[in-house]
This record gives sequence, C-alpha cells and structure tokens, in this order.
Amino acid sequence: MEFKHPSKSIIGSKGEELKNRKIALCITGSVATSQSPKIARELMRHGAEVYPVFSPMAQKIIHPYLMEWATGNKPTLKLDGKIDFISLSESEGRVDLVLIAPATANTIAKLASGINDTPVTAVTIAAHGLGIPVLIAPAMHKSLYDYPATQENIRKLRSWGYEFIMPRIEEGKAKFAEVENIVEAVILRLKGGDMAGLKVLVTAGPTYEYIDPVRIITNKSSGRMGIAVAEEAKRRGAEVTLVYGLGTEKPPTNIKTLNVETSKEMFDMVISELKKNSYDILIAAGAVADFTPENVFSHKVSTDKVSKLTLTLKPTIKIIEEAKKVSPKTFVVGFKAEYNLSDEELADRAYERLVKSGIDLMVANDVGRENVGFRCETNEVLIVDKDRNVQKIPLARKEVIAKKVLDYILNKIGKT
Repeated sequence: MEFKHPSKSIIGSKGEELKNRKIALCITGSVATSQSPKIARELMRHGAEVYPVFSPMAQKIIHPYLMEWATGNKPTLKLDGKIDFISLSESEGRVDLVLIAPATANTIAKLASGINDTPVTAVTIAAHGLGIPVLIAPAMHKSLYDYPATQENIRKLRSWGYEFIMPRIEEGKAKFAEVENIVEAVILRLKGGDMAGLKVLVTAGPTYEYIDPVRIITNKSSGRMGIAVAEEAKRRGAEVTLVYGLGTEKPPTNIKTLNVETSKEMFDMVISELKKNSYDILIAAGAVADFTPENVFSHKVSTDKVSKLTLTLKPTIKIIEEAKKVSPKTFVVGFKAEYNLSDEELADRAYERLVKSGIDLMVANDVGRENVGFRCETNEVLIVDKDRNVQKIPLARKEVIAKKVLDYILNKIGKT
C-alpha cells in the first residue's frame, strides 16, 4: 500500500483551481522565508502539489524538515549527482510553474547574470530554458530594492519573460506580497487568467514631435504605466499588442511590440491595428504630445543664423476619439494627465474628455502631486466611467494600479 503523507490531506480542500498542477516553491535567504510554509499550504489547499527547493542561506533561516512537513515532499537542498533540479524541469514529472518566494536581491542578481550555483538558480534557469513560467516575489530592505542594479536586474528578467509579484513598500522595506496575493497570481497564471480569450491593444510611452531633424518636443513619460498594464493583461491570459513610443522603460520580449516615434505614427498604428484586428479592449496609456509643430524644418536650424525661433503649434489628433469611430465595439480606455487640481476638478476634467471622445472609461492622474505619474514607480489615479461613477486608487506602485484598472474594466464588460 502506497504511503500518503498526512500533510497532503489538505490538497483541494479550498478548491481545484490548481488540481494536478506541480509547483516548485523556491525559497531564498530572506526573513520572509517564515511565510513559505503558509504559501505552500495555501497552494495545496487549491489543489497543487508543491516541491520545496532551498538556497543554502534559506536553510539557515527555516529548517528543511518544516517544508517537508508542510508539503509532504522531500526538499531539494543541494546540487549533487541526483540532479534533482533537472528532474523538476524535465518532461517526465516536470513542474508546471516555478515560484521564488521570497526572492532576495542576491538571487535576482544571480538569475540576471546567469549564475547557476544554488538549487534555486539551477531549477529556475533549467525551467525557464524549457518555457516553464517563473514567478518571482521579492522581499528585502528598501535600500536593496531601490539599488540601481536591483532595479536593472528586475527589468532585465522581465524582458526575458520572468514575471514578478511586486512587494509592498512599507516602513523602509520592500515587504513580501500578501500570501493570498501570491496564491492568486499563481492561480491566474496557471488557469489562463480572467482575461483569457480577450485581445487587448495598449499604448505606452511618449511621442516625439520634430522641430527639425535634431530637435523635438516631448514629455517626461517613461512608458512604465502602459507597460505595467500590458504585462498585467498578458499575465491574466489576454493576447496583448503594445504600441510603444520612445519610452525609457524596456518592453517585455513576450509581448508583441510595435515601435513608433511621433503622435502621427502612434495614431496610424493604432487605427491600422483596430481596422485589421478585432480588439476587445484598447487602453490608451501612451503620453501622446498635445501639440506638434505646424511646419517642420528639413534642416537643423542653426543658432548662428537665427537669433530667435518662433514656432506655431497645432493640436495633435486624439487617438481615442478616432479609435471609437473605427472600432465601436472595442471598449476604449483613455488616460489623462493634469496638473495641480483637486480630486473633484480632476474627475470633472476626466469626465468632460470622456464624453467629448465618446469612449467608455477614463483614468486620470495629477502629475503635480508627489510621486505620481511621469518617471515615478508609483501613481495615484481616478477612474471615471460613462455614468460618472468615480473610483479613486490611492498612491501605489504602477503594477498595483494596472491590476485595479483591469479589474474595473473587466467588471464593466461583464467578465467578473
């Protein structure tokens, strides 16, 4: 008679969303490692089989016996002749997903540099090479999280297709995401997500409006908000196309990206996509310049010959207005940036633009507020719909804002 570990009796007790799914739970040397047993048990309650994988430092924080008790499976603790890390990612008995929770700055740096010297990095690199999804939940002191190399490593891994469950920035720390949020992210990734079957077009980044071949008019947008929306929609199962201006944020390689420079190019690309394809949702998060020079010089204007240069500017075409005309069945969401307004004034401006454009939803922010909007990791927005309902999303990381905006959209189109 085959022995069944008593801990496995909880499998499926809360639901079967992860039934027959195998998850490698990789644990690194953060104090948040204390939450790993709870994560494992919650994944199991939703039907998953969980296989613990330890870094050497993680073994000094919690004992492997605890994770063996929690999961009913022997942990992978070292790189040896058994090559357990390969067997977890081979076709026979391979895991469906790798979850690194918690992930330290050190492990993130190793993955970004291709360093393969612990069971955690070995399992992760082998799995990623086979196309197995990897979710990473960072946990560390905020100074480590804000360190430029850490941020660059996260951007690099994202561009390679790794997915992140972002931390909570509190009390000077990049705190571990809540356990329920981590479990939800795993379920969404493996179930196909609540946006499976939807086609989503997203715009992001600034546009460049040329004065001459060298000089431009633009704005301070990095493209981060639009990319966060595109990544969240992709994670939730949508088929996503990103129309991207010249932002400083690198778009992920697993999302189809169409690059543009000017407002005219972004307009033409969006309209072309809407005419060629049947998109369910357009989220126009791109920071399109409001004005463009009426006449563009074909040569560089020399300050040696011109002591004063006068430009005549004309308004750019409003992409969202034309988009709704071209594709009336597409749910169109606009983004509007204002400066130094009260919430009431901001909601009024957003609603006026929504009505004038004939679109379905407007997301507005005030970039005059601290840590809001351009070149910030955080944002604070008001969501305004056609019935003039207003929902405020307080200051949060742009990834969190993206999630809440998509939740609102899905509720409006009846997908929740």
